[in-house]
Amino acid sequence: MPRKSKRYGRLPGDPTKAEMIERIIRVDQAGEYGAKRIYEGQLAILGDTEDGSTLREMAATEEKHLEAFNKILVERRVRPTALTPLWHLAGFALGAGTALIGREAAMACTVAVEEVIEEHYADQSALLDSLGEDEREPELQQVIEEFKAEEVEHRDTALANGAEQAPGYPVLSAAIKTGSRLAIWLSERI
Repeated sequence: MPRKSKRYGRLPGDPTKAEMIERIIRVDQAGEYGAKRIYEGQLAILGDTEDGSTLREMAATEEKHLEAFNKILVERRVRPTALTPLWHLAGFALGAGTALIGREAAMACTVAVEEVIEEHYADQSALLDSLGEDEREPELQQVIEEFKAEEVEHRDTALANGAEQAPGYPVLSAAIKTGSRLAIWLSERI
């Protein structure tokens, strides 16, 4: 989030508004791609179980989010993160790995990721709110708010499906949250 000096405005090294918007679009597209891959990994393991339909519903929402950010990326001529190949592998591995531990661990993964994304989207929305009236990005902010609400639904669904009963839930959740925050930080910049 750009820092502002009351006396001088932006500080040296702070991103411009255009750079900030590019970062938002880049990281959100990367995050939705990663989420799609997590669900693909989970479905590879749990797709034929009673949890398959729940996972497919959440995956369909993430696909819709990804399509929206892919469109915005092209319209705004924002380059995607160079880390997409890494997120391709890491997302699938995280989804499949947690699903191999068990259905509760797969749900715990969803809770951890969605909690980080909810916080991330809320920060972005607040940042967009802080822009001057003539600099606002109402369409982008509306997309972020809509998607944030849907991510909260995914978190709630995963909690209702036993996420907190996963083996080592606090440790698993903390590790996934740390990895998600690192992925966000890297994807904004690379």
